[in-house]
Amino acid sequence: MVLQELGSKINGALSKLNTASVVDEAAVDSVLKEIAGALLMSDVNVRTVAEMRTNIKREVMQDSIRAGSTSKAKQIRNAVFNELVRLLSPDVDAYRPVKGKANVFMFVGLQGSGKTTSIAKFANYWARKGWKTAMVCCDTFRAGALDQMKQNAIKLRIPYFGNPLEADPVKLAEEGTKHFRDEGYEIILVDTSGRHQQEAELFEEMEQVMDVVEPDEVIFVMDSTIGQAVADQASAFKKSVPVGSVIITKLDGHAKGGGALSAVAATNAPITFIGTGEHFDEMERFDARSFVSRLMGLGDMRGFMEKLADSKALEKSPEMMERLQKGQFTLRDLRDQFKTILNMGSLGQLVSMIPGLSQMMQGQDPTAAQKNIEGFMNCFDSMTEDELDGIYRTRIPDPKLPGKYTYVYEKQISESRLRRIAKGAGVPLQRLYLLIQQHKQFEGMVGKLGKKGLMNDQRMQQQMQRNPNQLMQQLQSSMDPRMLQQMGGMGNMMEMFKGMTEGGGMADMMKQMGLGGGLPGGPGAGRGGRRR
Repeated sequence: MVLQELGSKINGALSKLNTASVVDEAAVDSVLKEIAGALLMSDVNVRTVAEMRTNIKREVMQDSIRAGSTSKAKQIRNAVFNELVRLLSPDVDAYRPVKGKANVFMFVGLQGSGKTTSIAKFANYWARKGWKTAMVCCDTFRAGALDQMKQNAIKLRIPYFGNPLEADPVKLAEEGTKHFRDEGYEIILVDTSGRHQQEAELFEEMEQVMDVVEPDEVIFVMDSTIGQAVADQASAFKKSVPVGSVIITKLDGHAKGGGALSAVAATNAPITFIGTGEHFDEMERFDARSFVSRLMGLGDMRGFMEKLADSKALEKSPEMMERLQKGQFTLRDLRDQFKTILNMGSLGQLVSMIPGLSQMMQGQDPTAAQKNIEGFMNCFDSMTEDELDGIYRTRIPDPKLPGKYTYVYEKQISESRLRRIAKGAGVPLQRLYLLIQQHKQFEGMVGKLGKKGLMNDQRMQQQMQRNPNQLMQQLQSSMDPRMLQQMGGMGNMMEMFKGMTEGGGMADMMKQMGLGGGLPGGPGAGRGGRRR
């Protein structure tokens, strides 16, 4: 994501304060100049950048420089954080759907902005949360619009309404919304024709559709690639219809994303979602504080916990939690960890949510890591049920009882089993060795934590509150040094545990460790079949 480059530049400028012997006005000016340059490179408006720079300097320099450089650096970081949040936070709130009633959202936007795809992502978001969701296609202007919605609806298993023989978009909108209202749908999404600012007839059509649909909210879908120029486009739409919120698309690959974000916020329409990829799950709920926190490499533990809750991982495996508290961690448990990670969405998003992890993975491709995890899942599919549970046994003829069989148990998984699993999964043997090595690291760590009683959620929180330093020492002695380094050292571990004990639990920690403890890179693997 290009905005990660902006975050890296901001962090790079702020990190210079940590090594400065004296943090005076000249040092502050130098850092602010570098941050301003990074924002301008991201197409943020010049006047906005100048105002931000003035506000930050005033907040920082109003106190005397009596504190040390470390405290002053923290003060500047907080000032930058607060100003970026202010920039992205309008004074109004978006509409909140009401459970049990029909909530109609009308989508408007320019041609090619990703409106139809955003509707599918929006539908997927609410459907996964248990809302009864449907889509209505009123775009009779663009060829293939109905076919695109139909394909998306089939993939998502969400009903849609459209009629290729009807050319009147107003009639389609009225019939479609009435149909789904009568059927008791809670989220009804209306797709309108894409249009340009100068097309007066299409704007008139948009107003007519709004009159018959009576939407609870009009959502403007904006392409981030046009940068700060979107402010004029959004203003033109707001003159025709009451735009209540904005979805920004294509933020994963364009240098003007910062300008688009700041420009939309200036229209006083709240940003509700941002598109970060082509897949249906690559759209994030937008929160200014969480977004800026991730942008500056501070993580977003709240967002991580919400994704964890949405995946319902904690509800699925009480048996696993019981094993963890006993200090046991099987290959089945590791498989469940990886499955949860894949179900939580894009790995790149998850990396940015954990404090310090995005900096640790600079230069690494989260997409390659995700493909490698998918390859590991093929390895798990090639294992027997016994092998997943750490039981390695072979049936052989009983020498004492002809015609009968007995079992020979192995303490560790044998080379012949590994070759069979790798062949069934279609992966190189070295890839499987990497998986087994990673499991051993987790197994050893969980075993030590279990013996010390640290896998108990309540005890963990109590010790974190009473003596966090002692808890960190115990964790450090239990972890493989290489794994600890991959997780950003003990300082980063402390921040992660603070976030978990405030809003999560010990189970959440294991999900994080499944993500942070050595994200494998490299190409994906082949597919394999289940063995019994």
